[in-house]
Amino acid sequence: MKQQELFRKWGGKREGAGRKRVPGAGVAHRARPRLARRFPVHVTLEVRAEVFGLRSRRSFRVVQRAFFAGNDRFGLRLNHFSVQGDHLHLIVEAADEAALARGIQGLEIRIAKGLNRMMGRKGQVFADRYHAHILRTPTEVRRALHYVLRNYQKHAAERGKPIPPTYRDPYSSLTAATDPPLVVAPRTWLLSRATSSLAALSSA
Repeated sequence: MKQQELFRKWGGKREGAGRKRVPGAGVAHRARPRLARRFPVHVTLEVRAEVFGLRSRRSFRVVQRAFFAGNDRFGLRLNHFSVQGDHLHLIVEAADEAALARGIQGLEIRIAKGLNRMMGRKGQVFADRYHAHILRTPTEVRRALHYVLRNYQKHAAERGKPIPPTYRDPYSSLTAATDPPLVVAPRTWLLSRATSSLAALSSA
């Protein structure tokens, strides 16, 4: 208990902390659906309550390094992301469901090791299995992109602190200053078409 309290005090109270349930919590341990190469996927990863807020500079640097090291490997391509206090949203492309599982597992391992090293702790970092929603239509892809890239505004509004729709989240792929880049250009027709109109996010 004392050790947990030390971690909490050292990391500080993180924005949006708490055991709210997010997409991905309580994901049933059943076989993943088949995934065709032509469909992008919206993936949600939730971290445990005792893990530092991901929107701190130290934590985000860890996530950035993991994205760079794990992107475009094992048949998984990271195209868009949004990092929130206790969860991450990713838009990815994968060769199939096996490549998706291997790629996400690799990202989780890199992030977990980096965060544990930074916090000086051991143990699990992610709270549950990742949640994956296959995007099969142009409408689904557009909605997923808006949801992911505007996720901070959504949570701010829920806390009674609305943010203008033109706000560009620095912890998302829409604005994050990354050199070298953390994301790759989409290859699927569905995601390429939606990504080309991302400018509409600021006025929609």
